[in-house]
Amino acid sequence: MSAFDIVFIGHMAIDEVHHYGGMVSINPGSAVLCGALAAANVGSKVAVVTRISPQDEKILSALYDANVEVFVIPTAETTYIQVIHPSENMDVRELIQVHNAGHFHVGDIPELKADVYHLAGISDQEFTLDFIRNLKSRHVCISADMQSFVRQVDILTGQIYFKDVEMKAELFNVLDYVKLDIVEAEILVKTNDLELAARKIADWGSREVLITSSEGVLGLVNGESHFSPFTHRSVIGRTGRGDTTFGAYLAWRKEHTFNEALDFAAALVSIKMEKSGPFTGDLDAVLLRMNL
Repeated sequence: MSAFDIVFIGHMAIDEVHHYGGMVSINPGSAVLCGALAAANVGSKVAVVTRISPQDEKILSALYDANVEVFVIPTAETTYIQVIHPSENMDVRELIQVHNAGHFHVGDIPELKADVYHLAGISDQEFTLDFIRNLKSRHVCISADMQSFVRQVDILTGQIYFKDVEMKAELFNVLDYVKLDIVEAEILVKTNDLELAARKIADWGSREVLITSSEGVLGLVNGESHFSPFTHRSVIGRTGRGDTTFGAYLAWRKEHTFNEALDFAAALVSIKMEKSGPFTGDLDAVLLRMNL
């Protein structure tokens, strides 16, 4: 059995981003890509389990280049997402799922020894509560990005809507770590107060909660909260902000306090947001941003 710091599970995707002003870019995307590269590029041993069509395996090249071990579950099609920014506000996006690689099944997930399994989904078309419970029965630590459940796909149109999650209490109870953003927090717990939202989620059972906003990231662990501000000078790389934040947090959390891991994640994602695409820096760049 291989030993990994983090196993990321989720769809790899092709993102067609319509930027405000008319520019269109098409690149590999997804929470898995951004999170795994953030962790791998600062020294974590990372594996990715993904569903993808064999004809699109070229989009995995960045993972291979970062020495990420990839386990592919072959599918008929690769998830394809249109991301539309109708204004200069990068936090406002319209999402359309053009193609979908389908739900994960626990029998397809290799039994890898890891500190944490992170469910890095794009939408609700990847993980079910039964899948998570079955994965948990392997006695593993599980984290999840709540966009995997809040982003709900209209099967007929592909339009992705942000909605409340009926099974949220059960989810928060079974998940060890959770990540969400301020929009998802308001949908799930009806408040945009980051600390209040985090405490409500912790009451449901998650032991570590991270919530991102345009200003920074708040963490709550064992009743103690900490806020780390972002220091980016540009938002050209806004897409993947939360995925990168949590990947960096998990990477640094293993051997550091949660405050230190949160500061590290905020510094790393600040660098990432100044350039399009996933984080391509290294540990020295992050420590420099932290003034360490």
